[in-house]
Amino acid sequence: QLQLVESGGGLVQSGGSLRLTCRAAGSILDYYTVGWFRQAPGKEHEGVSCVSGSGGSTDYADSVKGRFTISRDSANGTVYLQMNNLKPEDTAVYSCAAVEGYYSGYACRTAPALMDYWGTGTLVTVSS
Repeated sequence: QLQLVESGGGLVQSGGSLRLTCRAAGSILDYYTVGWFRQAPGKEHEGVSCVSGSGGSTDYADSVKGRFTISRDSANGTVYLQMNNLKPEDTAVYSCAAVEGYYSGYACRTAPALMDYWGTGTLVTVSS
């Protein structure tokens, strides 16, 4: 059973940056397709970004393109989500999720039912 732990959330002003980290307790994420998803009050669950198991395929929601970057750190077996130029509408609980093997970034982001493992989430609050 893969246990995912997110960190890096917090309160930031509009225009600021945060970096979220997703790690697997006692394991590494190198062989998993990993995604970041968010849930804001009153809004639908949204796929934010995903990276394939190989790292060769990434995908982003239109709302975050050009501002967020997903990346892998093979040395640490972790996945990051760098969030720049944050906006109040980015306020949400961000969760990472993983599925073993290769799925395209697009498939991962648009079909969260593919993901087998989920973290509990980290809250990102962006003040105006």
